Amino acid sequence: MTPTDHPAPPASAANGPNEAEQRLRTRLRQSLSVDLPGRAELSSSPSGGALSLARRREIGREILDAAIAAHSEAELLAGRALVDSTTEQRLVEQVLDEVFGLGGLQPLLADPSVETIAVNRYDRVFVHHSDGRRVQAAPVASSNEELTELIRTLAARASSQERRFDRGAPALNLQLPGGERLFAVLGLTAGGVTACTIRRHGYLTATLAQLRRRGTLDVGLERFLRAVVRARKNVLITGGTGAGKTTLLRGLAAELDPTERIVTVEDAFELGLGLDPDSHADVTALQAREPNVEGEGAIDQAELVRWGLRMSPDRVIVGEIRGAEVIPMCNAMSQGNDGSMATLHASSSKIAFTRLASYAAQGPERLSLEATALLVASAVHFVVHLDRAADRTTRVIASIREVVDAEGGTVISNEVYRRGPGRRAVPVAGALRADTLDDLVAAGFDPDLLSRPQGWWTP
Repeated sequence: MTPTDHPAPPASAANGPNEAEQRLRTRLRQSLSVDLPGRAELSSSPSGGALSLARRREIGREILDAAIAAHSEAELLAGRALVDSTTEQRLVEQVLDEVFGLGGLQPLLADPSVETIAVNRYDRVFVHHSDGRRVQAAPVASSNEELTELIRTLAARASSQERRFDRGAPALNLQLPGGERLFAVLGLTAGGVTACTIRRHGYLTATLAQLRRRGTLDVGLERFLRAVVRARKNVLITGGTGAGKTTLLRGLAAELDPTERIVTVEDAFELGLGLDPDSHADVTALQAREPNVEGEGAIDQAELVRWGLRMSPDRVIVGEIRGAEVIPMCNAMSQGNDGSMATLHASSSKIAFTRLASYAAQGPERLSLEATALLVASAVHFVVHLDRAADRTTRVIASIREVVDAEGGTVISNEVYRRGPGRRAVPVAGALRADTLDDLVAAGFDPDLLSRPQGWWTP
């Protein structure tokens, strides 16, 4: 009889199934923590190369299979009830996920249709799918303490920098190994429980042609934006949460000459432009740093933009403007780093200028509205706004605004593409300035595309 062919437990067994599961889970965790380091060292290559994650997980499974056999024998000798083989394998997967994966979050992230995971507390989890469905999911941990420890483990594993998560640093923002963005808070919610939100980018790589096939833009917009990038126009991408700003930013970056030098600045690594050396070989990716335990050592995005300008970039890309970095970013755009890009949370292409002014006013320079308007007008050439289509699922370009000038405290702009049928952007005839159009034509744009205001089209 094998250890998994369990006989009926003795009638005298006093423990219930939950206690039996807990004892097995504890045994599995202990066995893995004790035996894995030695087994991994024995399995390492003679050259000293590190084992792959897949091989380490395979070794972990071998250790747990042996632990189950030993545990089952000990439980039978003690007259205790055993869990069934299905539960055994479930516990094995959970323990492996805790060590090598993402714990209780792993099954949710393994589903490619999941876009957002909202963990309001360890046992109150809601999942948003790409088709618009919103459902409640199973708990991702057995307690608040387990969820907190899982997030700390993810922070230690996923970040190249110190990422604290405790009462002194109760907010955590990081990128998971699969590219997902996690934000967590500790002790700040009702009841003081840990909560987190995970957002997944549907596409870690993107081109304008791919975005056209996905319905984000049409052929005319694809060629317009390609010319904007090649003409080295500075672009600000706006939209709400989950509108696809980062994905579009990747698509625009894909149009760059592979030999150009790029410096990216982010609050947490997300863009990953340097991951494909065939597309972007010369990339320096900078990430903001939080203060240490003594409250020192913080480096914000504004400082990173200034430092990035000393690295001889052809273009500077800011993952998201959130505050004081708006001023050094605009300075970068207006002092020779043409073709730079950034994203910004805004509900429309026009309101973006108000958002920029509010950030500039709150920064250490305390710029006035008039000074900010002049700075933005001299720096930003186009604002590209993303929204949801009429079906509320597809992300689309809804508006493109050309910055013209500044008057007083107001940025003057023309909407060259505006919201049309299905909330998708259509060209506005004659709205683009003549000298700008000349620049785009020189970069390969066909001006006849602007005379087709009837809606999106395909060749």
